[in-house]
Amino acid sequence: MCGIAGFINADQTQADRETLARMTSTLHRRGPDGFGHWTNGRAALGHRRLSIIDLAGGAQPMSNEDGSIWVIFNGEIYNEPALRKSLIERGHQFQTLSDTECLVHLYEDHGPDFVQLLNGMFALAIWDIPRQRLTLARDRMGQKPLYWSLQSNGLFVFASEPKALLKHPEFRAGLNTKSLSRYLFYEYLPYENSMWEGVQKLRPGHLMVYENHETRLERYWQAPVSHPLSHEKRSNQESVPAEFWNRFRGAVESHSRADVPLGVFLSGGVDSSAVAAALVEIQGPERVRTFSIGFEDKSFDETSHARLVAKHLGTQHHERIFSAETLVELLPNVCEWLDEPFGDASLLPTFLLSQFAREQVTVALGGDGADELMSGYPTFTAEPWLNMFQRLPRPASSILSSIVQRLPVRHSNFSLDFKARQFLRGSDCPPPLAHQRWLGSFSGAELEDVLVDPPAFSVEAELMRRVGADTAHETDDPTRRLLQYQETYLPEDILFKVDRASMAASLEVRAPFLDAELVDWLAALPYQFKRQSGIGKHLLKQALRDRLPSQIMNRPKKGFGIPVAAWLRGPLKGLMTDLLAPDRLKQQGLFRPEAVSRLVDEHIRGVRDHRKPIWTLLSFQIWYDQWINPRN
Repeated sequence: MCGIAGFINADQTQADRETLARMTSTLHRRGPDGFGHWTNGRAALGHRRLSIIDLAGGAQPMSNEDGSIWVIFNGEIYNEPALRKSLIERGHQFQTLSDTECLVHLYEDHGPDFVQLLNGMFALAIWDIPRQRLTLARDRMGQKPLYWSLQSNGLFVFASEPKALLKHPEFRAGLNTKSLSRYLFYEYLPYENSMWEGVQKLRPGHLMVYENHETRLERYWQAPVSHPLSHEKRSNQESVPAEFWNRFRGAVESHSRADVPLGVFLSGGVDSSAVAAALVEIQGPERVRTFSIGFEDKSFDETSHARLVAKHLGTQHHERIFSAETLVELLPNVCEWLDEPFGDASLLPTFLLSQFAREQVTVALGGDGADELMSGYPTFTAEPWLNMFQRLPRPASSILSSIVQRLPVRHSNFSLDFKARQFLRGSDCPPPLAHQRWLGSFSGAELEDVLVDPPAFSVEAELMRRVGADTAHETDDPTRRLLQYQETYLPEDILFKVDRASMAASLEVRAPFLDAELVDWLAALPYQFKRQSGIGKHLLKQALRDRLPSQIMNRPKKGFGIPVAAWLRGPLKGLMTDLLAPDRLKQQGLFRPEAVSRLVDEHIRGVRDHRKPIWTLLSFQIWYDQWINPRN
């Protein structure tokens, strides 16, 4: 795993190597094992390396045989052995064992379209000297990030993280207020949006070509359309779990290729337990190392479940328990490596888990992606109830809403009152918007209340438009909802979190559920294989039925979080009241002090649970102090 950065000058001015070095130095956590800088005329490519495969010979930037094509690459290509064999048969010569080298040879044969052949997680840049053409590409599901900007003076810059762009002396960026509205709504930055004005993300499954001072954006992959449950498939339904497991096990095997120690993140949930079970079948239990962390607050602690799975599988298991003080001390320092605001509090335990695992391994396998591919979230369970609630007569729905609002506030993980109130947030919305309101912090109307200058556009209308465009090829409504999660929540929340937290600890995390061939196969399956009788991830659970303890198979889903609601009334109260103080907000000029004070006051008094909006605001303020207006 690595970090990449580079730029193309607008004219033929020689690219400055010192500027490139400053840009790549900001990515040292992503690549502590080495660096490489290459300039040629107006082009500059820089790289920071975390050595995983071909430790001696995989340095970047890397070129083809005659030095006309150069690449920098962040990620892993899991089908590289097959690609290498094919390339050698066509006459290409390799100098290393690195998966990076196959990229330049594929480009020679196929041009930018070569990315369609890749099964992996990646962000890459290729500079074609004869054509003076830059190609950028990001993997299908968005496991690896890539940011870019075309400045008004013609300068084109790109990098794994925005902080590298900021080091270019000609780069100009500031706060994007439209993205601030989107951040408060989603808790992350969706689609191509960045919090930095003039900076965009390359979306998953897209490539960009920069040539003759113009950019061309192209989607190179889209999930296959799901097929109805035909009579033939219905009669062969019992064989599908076995086929799934064979495919999944193959994905785990290809994802475990490394020349460094490897382990598994084990939460005790079905997804990570499936990864561990598959790896044990492949390597044997004595070679598999599993890692989990827990917290003193038992409603958020899963170590007992992880321990049960590890004992059942026979892995070498390692766990560590953290206190509230550990996370509180960590929070102000997060934005030293997190250069965009992020409202998902599970970033913190993900970082601690990554740090813990990095003490023994350099690569870890995780269970990310299963929920989005196979309808695993409680929000999918809630949607049928949404349909029933919306059909109730107005008096009945009003009575139910009144009862929910009177429920006593509890600050434990996924308490009944929290789930019920979140449900009501989306109860008057069409399903795509309801799902986002269940997940997010502020509704469109609440943005009007909290922002000094509310957006001139509707974030909710924008969501409906974007979801409609992204899912227009799919005819099945439940599958459209899965695609909504795969286009937004998966890449820009879940995978963003894992990438930033793990890279901050210089740990590579891989997600076998997101193997390209497995994703295509799952996407084409009827929805009934993914959720059946109200049970999400039905296919996965069928495949695991005889492989994991029944206690694990039957336990409800539990997110990897921290006790935010309680901590905002305890160890985080001082930080909250400082960063969200009325005088400070008035001077900052972004948020209405009276609206924020109401949220803070009601939460402290325990009459409302405002954990999500307050945490989203708090995370923004910490980022703002680090990157926009340092207070020291």
